[in-house]
Amino acid sequence: MHPVYYKEGTLKLIDQRLLPEEEIHLAYTDYRKIAEAITDMVVRGAPAIGVTAAYGIYFAAEEFKNTSPDAFEQAMTEAATVLAAARPTAVNLFWAIERMKKCLEKHRHLTNVAATQALKKEADAILREDLEMCRAIGQHGNQLIPQNAQILTHCNAGALATAGYGTALGVVRAAHEAGKNVHVYADETRPFLQGSRLTAYELHADGIPVTLITDNMAGWMMKQGKVDCVVVGADRIAANGDVANKIGTFSLAVLAKYHEIPFYVAAPTSTIDFKLKTGDGIVIEERSPREVTHIGEIQLAPEGINVRNPAFDVTDHPLITAMITEKGVLKPPYQQGIAKLGGNR
Repeated sequence: MHPVYYKEGTLKLIDQRLLPEEEIHLAYTDYRKIAEAITDMVVRGAPAIGVTAAYGIYFAAEEFKNTSPDAFEQAMTEAATVLAAARPTAVNLFWAIERMKKCLEKHRHLTNVAATQALKKEADAILREDLEMCRAIGQHGNQLIPQNAQILTHCNAGALATAGYGTALGVVRAAHEAGKNVHVYADETRPFLQGSRLTAYELHADGIPVTLITDNMAGWMMKQGKVDCVVVGADRIAANGDVANKIGTFSLAVLAKYHEIPFYVAAPTSTIDFKLKTGDGIVIEERSPREVTHIGEIQLAPEGINVRNPAFDVTDHPLITAMITEKGVLKPPYQQGIAKLGGNR
């Protein structure tokens, strides 16, 4: 399952707003529409957003490659600004844009057409590397998963959130492929229901045992001894190990700490913001109140009610048992381990 891919001159995205009822693949060639797709959550998940943004930069170059060098440069700056504004929390978005900008700078001495070709190769490389990183995350994470493990996960950090394999669900997939007979509890993840619509969908489709639970069941499941570990993804990791992830992650980490259950974060090093000292500096996206008051066209709350809808929260690093990256497993103290990863980039 590949939520973002390039085919026949277009960027193809699975419209994740329609899952699990319909699997529709939309085609894009306009960077402005690609930015809208990121904002509107046609595509979501930090790694997938990064891949999508990279192709957005490439398509901007395609649009303006026959203009003057000055006009081309101005257009590329504008495209980068538009794509960067699509969503504020997931650092992979900015990482991918910066990588594409560096590629453009490296090839500035070439013609616009040649620079555009270089950007296409760079976007392809970002997609390919994401798949490779997720498989490496899965292999490293598999070492932490016991036989017959009952795994709780939150939101969707699977194939649909990446280029096709998953971070948190990459760990699950690797354990499943190793014959460990794992079982997953997927919580629904209100208000956008990524757990019930996406995680349960792709695990069920892959034949991995999964049970859907509501968000407020997690603590009780832990108390009953039904959860051996929690594995989640991440949208941004600060230099000290604080983690921004889908709203509700912090609550699960607190519950896991109380019940002495390992709490693992699985993410590629592209999700680490090495310049951000702590999670206090992470910008938390506030989304539309309608996501809370409605499911589709069905209204759940009184008209005009006050609503808060932060899309993410920050889990403090002392609550995290280990971080699983493509470079290996990090354990506390995270600041030192993360700093070493930054030095190797």
